Amino acid sequence: MRAIDNEGFLTTAHSRLHDDEIRELYAYPTDPSSPWIRMNFVSSIDGAVTSDGTSGALGTPADRRLFTLLRELSDVVVVGAGTVRSENYGGAKPDAATRDRRLARGQAPVPPIAVVTTSAHIDPRSRLLTDTVVPPIVITGRAAPEDRVQALVAAGADVVTVADDAVPTSALLAALAERNLNRVLCEGGPSLFGQLLRDDAVDELCLTTSPMLVAGGAGRIASSPASSPRPMRRAHVLADDDGTILTRWVRERPGRL
Repeated sequence: MRAIDNEGFLTTAHSRLHDDEIRELYAYPTDPSSPWIRMNFVSSIDGAVTSDGTSGALGTPADRRLFTLLRELSDVVVVGAGTVRSENYGGAKPDAATRDRRLARGQAPVPPIAVVTTSAHIDPRSRLLTDTVVPPIVITGRAAPEDRVQALVAAGADVVTVADDAVPTSALLAALAERNLNRVLCEGGPSLFGQLLRDDAVDELCLTTSPMLVAGGAGRIASSPASSPRPMRRAHVLADDDGTILTRWVRERPGRL
């Protein structure tokens, strides 16, 4: 990856960024006292959020490198149940050096996956529960069938049942804050992004533009019944030699930075 300056040009050094430099560029606010919501998405040049049904098909080496580093910096990885099913999610598995860096920052060695699901529709035999180092957190609504909830508990999940039929943003944030999981990395999907955007809970977006055209019926990175315009400030732009563009956009909020 190479840095692009505020005028949109490559820096004069034209140097490749080392991992420590990328960690610094994507550092969370120091000791956030409440959940800071970072969204991470990839899309094609023509705006498709998936290719052949998965976002992974849009991935590039630069995107995968950033994906790993963003997980390293987070306290928790939040994802919607639909994305868990379509992408066949397993738990995060950082290597020994990554665990040491996390411990040095005062974080748990492995970030848990937190899944948002109204109906608790998650297979207890899925990789989320069988291919993981730490138990996932499943945040579901009171309308979820009790047999599904109990099956997830039996499989080892930390199940949080909120008082609403669905999972409102306020309940999601409360569940994360209660566990002191304030450096939040949300990896999808579009409906969850749309909900968080509608509720004014998105603090930043890390967006990778994959150098390909897709067409077809793929949707956008955020989806909701009504538009929710939110002005964002460009923090930086990175580029890879294969055409991948990585941008970070931050919502300026008084007292949040």
